[in-house]
Amino acid sequence: MTSAAMLLMLLLSGSDPADFFRIEVRDEQTGRGVPLVELETVNNVRSITDSAGLIAMDEPSLNGREIYFHVRSHGYEFPKDGFGFRGRRLKVEPGQRVELKIKRINIAERLYRVTGADIYRDSVLLGEPVPIRQPLLNAQVYGSDSVMSALYRGRLYWFWGDTNRPSYPLGNFHTPGATSRLPSEGGLKPGVGVDLEYFTDETGFAKGTCRMPGDGPTWIDGLAVLKDATGREHLLAHYVKVKPPLSVYAHGLAEFDDEKLEFRQRLELPMEAPLQPGGQAFSLRDDGTDYIAFATAYPLVRVRATLEDYCDLSRYEGWSYYKPGAGGELDRDSSGKLITGWKRNVKPIKPDEEKRLLASGQLRPDEAFFRMSDVESGKAVSVHAGSVQWNEYRRRWGMIFCQHYGTSLLGETWYSEAPEVSGPWLTCRKIVTHEKYSFYNPRHHAVFDEEGGRIIYFEGTYTHTFSGNPVQTPRYDYNQIMYRLDLSDPRLAFPAAP
Repeated sequence: MTSAAMLLMLLLSGSDPADFFRIEVRDEQTGRGVPLVELETVNNVRSITDSAGLIAMDEPSLNGREIYFHVRSHGYEFPKDGFGFRGRRLKVEPGQRVELKIKRINIAERLYRVTGADIYRDSVLLGEPVPIRQPLLNAQVYGSDSVMSALYRGRLYWFWGDTNRPSYPLGNFHTPGATSRLPSEGGLKPGVGVDLEYFTDETGFAKGTCRMPGDGPTWIDGLAVLKDATGREHLLAHYVKVKPPLSVYAHGLAEFDDEKLEFRQRLELPMEAPLQPGGQAFSLRDDGTDYIAFATAYPLVRVRATLEDYCDLSRYEGWSYYKPGAGGELDRDSSGKLITGWKRNVKPIKPDEEKRLLASGQLRPDEAFFRMSDVESGKAVSVHAGSVQWNEYRRRWGMIFCQHYGTSLLGETWYSEAPEVSGPWLTCRKIVTHEKYSFYNPRHHAVFDEEGGRIIYFEGTYTHTFSGNPVQTPRYDYNQIMYRLDLSDPRLAFPAAP
C-alpha cells in the first residue's frame, strides 16, 4: 500500500500516529517483526502484535506511567527476571516508541496472517506502509478454516473451509475462494505477504464456490490441475457433504467453472470406494509416468495425472500391504515375504489397523509402515494431517504435518523426509509449537520455494478449536498463519534412512 493510501486511511479513521504508544516486537535472530506476540498488563489487559510485529497502544489510564507487561508468544521466549516473570516495565507515552526483542524457539519463523480482519491494524494506526491492498478487511472475511491451493492457468487459486463474517455468527460453509498473482508475475514475494483477490457475492462477502447437492457444509480436498487431450488445464477437487457431528454422508468430484467462478458437480462417488482423492495433492513422477498423489499426511494414494484417470476411481492406486480386493488379507508371497507396493482396488493401510495387526502377530515390527518417531527423544509421533513435496535442495521428499496428541492436541507441527514418496518415513523434528492451541492442516506451498528449495513456506489454521483452551486470540483465531522454514538449519539433520 502506498504512503498516500495510508495517509487517506488515517484521515478517514480520524487517528494520528502521535496518539499511540508504539511497541515493536522483533525476532532476536532475524530482526523481523513478530506477529502474534501478547503483551498483558498486571490487570489482564491484552495487546497483540499485528503481522508487522507492531502494537499501537491507546490506553489513557496507562499514559505517563511505568507499566509492567508480560510478554509471551507460541514458540518464542522472552527473558525471565529474578522472580521468574517474563516481561518488561515500559514507560507508556503517546508518540514514543520502544523495541523489544524476543528469542525464537521454533525452528520455523512466523511471518504473517494470511486471512481475517485487521491483519495490519496497528501498522495502519501508526501510519506505516503495509504490503497488502486490504490490510483491515478483505471481502468481509473474519476467519477461514483449512486452505487448499493450486497453480491454475498462471495464477494461484486458494480455497478454504468454513468462513466467518462480521454481520452474523454463521458465515460461508460452501468453500470461499480467491486468486493471487505469482511473485514472478507481479505478486508479492512469499516472505512479504499474499494479496488475495476473493470471489465475492452481491453483498461483497466471499461467496460460496462449491454448493453441492444436499444439506450441510461442503468441504473440498484433493485439489489438482489436470490436462485434457488438447492440453487444456482443468481444476478439479474432491468434495464431501457433512452433517453433525462431522459425519460425511456424500462425496464426489467437482470441476471449477472459469466463467461462473465456482465449482460444478462432475460426478457423485460411491461411499464404499476404497481409494479416492483427498488431502493435499502434489505431483509425482515414477518410472517415467506422471501422477497426482494425495497426502493425508502420509502419501498413500496416487493416480496417473490425466483428466480421465482422476475421474475414474478404478484407476487409483494405494500404497498397501493388503491383497487387492475388498478384504483385508495381508499380501505375502510363497516364502511369507510381505508384498508392499502400489496396487489398484486395494484396502488402504491405516495406523489403528496396523496396531491391531502388530498386536495379533499378523505383522512383524520390522514390517510396519507407520514408524514415525522424534529424532531427539526417539518417542513415537502420531501423524495427523499434512502435505508432502519433493525438495530439490535436500534431494528428498519432505513432509510437514500436524501431530495428534502431542504437547497440545493439534498444535504441534513437525518436519520429516524420506528418500522415496513411499518412505520409509522414520524420524521427524518439531518446527512449530503452540501452548494449548491448535494449528492444524498445514500446507506447504511448493510454488513459493526459494533458493532451490532451501527456503520453504507453509501455513496452517490457528484456532482454539479442539485445544480445550476457552480463551480465543482476538483477530487471529480461526485464521491462516504463514511460516518460513530454512532447510539448511543444522537442527534439521536426520540420520540416513536404512
